[in-house]
Amino acid sequence: MPDSAKMEAAVHAYVAAFEAGSPDQVAALFAEDATVEDPVGSPPHKGRDAIRAFYAESMKTGAKLALEGPVRITADYAAFPFSVHLNYNGPKRIDVIDTFRFNEANEVIEMRAYFGPTNMQGF
Repeated sequence: MPDSAKMEAAVHAYVAAFEAGSPDQVAALFAEDATVEDPVGSPPHKGRDAIRAFYAESMKTGAKLALEGPVRITADYAAFPFSVHLNYNGPKRIDVIDTFRFNEANEVIEMRAYFGPTNMQGF
């Protein structure tokens, strides 16, 4: 079973990586064969290289993340509410809940982002 303290630390490292604008820091949290589905229902990005490329594009927007409540941990999952703040053609905000699933090495093996049009403000 993954370590809950390390799982929570990974969530905080994810937020900090956006603050730093570092797709490498984000990619380092993921297992080599991980998947990212952002948002849920979209084609998943598979593997650390594809995940790094996805986050590199996301960070070009200047997106910053802010946790909006405590990280919830159960079994090998962490779920956390946060907001994404962008500023192009005016301020924009997206309210999101992400889930991370971890392996025994405390690496993220699956990320899923839950949000839709009703969670997007300023678009």
